[in-house]
Amino acid sequence: MKRHLRAASLLFNQPLLVTPDMLDLGMRWANNTMSLNIVNLDMGVLSGISAEPKLFYDDDDYERRVIEREEQRRAAIGQTGVEVIPVSGVLVSRGSHLAACETMTSYEDLRRMINTAVADPMVEHIVLDIDSPGGSAVGAFELAADIRAATQIKPITGLVNFMAYSGGYLLAAACTEVVVSLTSGVGSIGVIASHMDRSRMLEGAGVKVTTVYAGAHKNDMSPDEPLTDQSLQVLNTLVQESYQLFTSHVAEYRNRDVADIIATEAACYRGPAALAAGLADRLQTPQLTVDNLSRAVAASRSQRQSGVQARQRISVQAAAMNIQAQL
Repeated sequence: MKRHLRAASLLFNQPLLVTPDMLDLGMRWANNTMSLNIVNLDMGVLSGISAEPKLFYDDDDYERRVIEREEQRRAAIGQTGVEVIPVSGVLVSRGSHLAACETMTSYEDLRRMINTAVADPMVEHIVLDIDSPGGSAVGAFELAADIRAATQIKPITGLVNFMAYSGGYLLAAACTEVVVSLTSGVGSIGVIASHMDRSRMLEGAGVKVTTVYAGAHKNDMSPDEPLTDQSLQVLNTLVQESYQLFTSHVAEYRNRDVADIIATEAACYRGPAALAAGLADRLQTPQLTVDNLSRAVAASRSQRQSGVQARQRISVQAAAMNIQAQL
């Protein structure tokens, strides 16, 4: 039951940067899992049960897998100079919100991986491999700001492979560039929230809830009664505040006017339409994008190495001439 309370707090009564179909999926999941009577006010993210992946493995087996993955990652970086960081599934604020049964990515884990890549001298280019319908608004803008700051140190490509909607697009927009393929989708620059009203379900079960509280807003958005006008106003204020943050941040990151971003009306764009809308920079397949970035890093490394060797030859020649002059 405690896990369901945590899930409900992530799903209801807060602004979410997520697509409507994911909201519907979240509603269905909550209805089936928690036996709820849900009222959707067109204003959600599929959340899950906290679980650690290592619960499904023996300790030694889990540690071995972690070490092997890290060795493979380091070998790939050493060869290409490119760090590919996956941004998959529903976005949540903290790692403790991740569910073993649903693909999710937490903002705190992304921040850690990006910071590690920025500090790693072997990494010359960072790629966010994004395939996400969005997620929680909480923590999204802070991470986007951190990504933007990191681009001042190392280039970061937002690779849409194959979906960067809502909160997923916010992270992509903060990158140095956004790359889409013919069938990759971006956009859904909007905010959505939901309220759960289970009062009729309780009434049908013969249960009446009486709430005693102090503070006019303490009982706002209670699931045990219909949404009041005051609660609706509070929820709408949260949505509008998040929408203002969302549109203004995307406009800043993409060097566009806020009015242009608002004019998209949270529409989704694929392939060439994403470029035409100014939401992406290049049209290229995901694999070719990574291959080209790796080749560019290799060329840069070769050029730098040639420069170092040339300076060494000049230094040796200068030293030889100095010695000869002294004889």
